[in-house]
Amino acid sequence: MLTTEMSSHFNDLEKMSVRALLEGMNSEDMTVPLAVAKAIPQIELLVTAIVEKMKKGGRLFYIGAGTSGRLGVLDASECPPTFGVPHEMVVGIIAGGDTAIRRAVEFAEDDTQQAAQDLDKYSINDKDVVIGIAASGTTPYVIGGVKAMRERGIITGCVTCNEGSPLAAAAQYPVEAAVGAEFLTGSTRLKSGTAQKLILNMISTSVMIQLGRVKGNKMVDMQLSNHKLVDRATRMVMSELNVDEATASQLIAEKGSVRAAIESRK
Repeated sequence: MLTTEMSSHFNDLEKMSVRALLEGMNSEDMTVPLAVAKAIPQIELLVTAIVEKMKKGGRLFYIGAGTSGRLGVLDASECPPTFGVPHEMVVGIIAGGDTAIRRAVEFAEDDTQQAAQDLDKYSINDKDVVIGIAASGTTPYVIGGVKAMRERGIITGCVTCNEGSPLAAAAQYPVEAAVGAEFLTGSTRLKSGTAQKLILNMISTSVMIQLGRVKGNKMVDMQLSNHKLVDRATRMVMSELNVDEATASQLIAEKGSVRAAIESRK
């Protein structure tokens, strides 16, 4: 049996108090970072491969279904505002299309051919990297896409929460974070989803740092799309250049980004 389908360590959930439910879920969640830590050597290999391709102009694609697909779309959508990269540089694709982000599309994950067709819409090529995301490691949509891309000589990775899965076997760079049984049996949006989110955070953030999209520990290329971010940018420039708020604000307004503001004075 898949570990993601194993019976919960807790029973009679409907008889538990709210406090007991929350404490039970929290105790299970505490095991997730430990599982992710064990996967760091695998994550390192995948990140290194991604950086090499992206330095040559490649892109990163996530493919997934259900919760896994939504997590890929989320991570991809946060890269442009956080790191100032083009929207087409990191792309999240979910089985069933964008409709499936908000509402499940029945049987979309069972099509072994559709992921390759979805990727082809982006003129996928051997400069790119494709990461399949599936908690179970058995999702046909994801496995089919990863196999098709690997056959074409495209670098492939995966993020799964079962060891020895068909998806891991199909991917060139598998990442396996075996978090064990879910608090609610089989509900992989819980621990498995948390593990996947942590791993995707690690992948995209470390890749962008390696690509020079961070200075020190600051998001110097972030998009200034709201007042909160403009205020954050102002503080960055004040700190980096040792100038007052008015000067920092003027520099940002003139140059359009934290990086440009800082470089204009150095």
